[in-house]
Amino acid sequence: MSDRRGLKPYDVEVAVAAGRDETWDAVTQPAVLHQWFGWDYDGLGAEIQQIFVDQAVLLAPEQMGWADGSYLEVTGNDDRATVRVIREGSGSAGPERYDAIEEGWRAFLVQLRFLLDRRPAGRRRTLYLTGETTGRQALALVESPAGEWERSGPRVAWVVDTDGHLVVVAGRLPLGDRDAGRMEVTVSTYGLDDAAFETLREEWTKRWAPVAADADVTTAADPAPNN
Repeated sequence: MSDRRGLKPYDVEVAVAAGRDETWDAVTQPAVLHQWFGWDYDGLGAEIQQIFVDQAVLLAPEQMGWADGSYLEVTGNDDRATVRVIREGSGSAGPERYDAIEEGWRAFLVQLRFLLDRRPAGRRRTLYLTGETTGRQALALVESPAGEWERSGPRVAWVVDTDGHLVVVAGRLPLGDRDAGRMEVTVSTYGLDDAAFETLREEWTKRWAPVAADADVTTAADPAPNN
């Protein structure tokens, strides 16, 4: 049993344009989880199996939980649903304290909402960019017809770029901070063939390398980068 004392509590949720049953399938079925959870690297399948199958405990219909006291629940009706991830803890830290699991859920639920709301066709393939830079520089990488970035807390922002790809930026520091810190940029694409995906990887690598120290780009063939 994990020691839950001092863990930072959090409460993250998204509303999606899908019914409760379809949404529950999206958070429990590995084939669908691959379409939104995390980012591609050579251990993603094992990670999904561990988190959502081996370690998850069914607490109630359409509610699962984990040993740290966190749980995920899906509520709604046949047309719309809400996915909520909660960790109740005794920690007193406010939003200024970084918690990797909380910020991961903020980013991943954005990706789930994109999948269920936009319903992109084809297999998801991602670019996962890591390095040290400022939030301002990371957000300046993307041109979007939609304009403004949308936020999920102080450290996560997302936008759909001019090619229709979902771009999620997550920082160890708040994105408005002037100091450089570790940034993670996940570009989710759907239905690209090998040639188009390779071209996109080259374009993003050229954009990312000049603005981030220790810049790295991870795809499905690569191991996860060091945190």
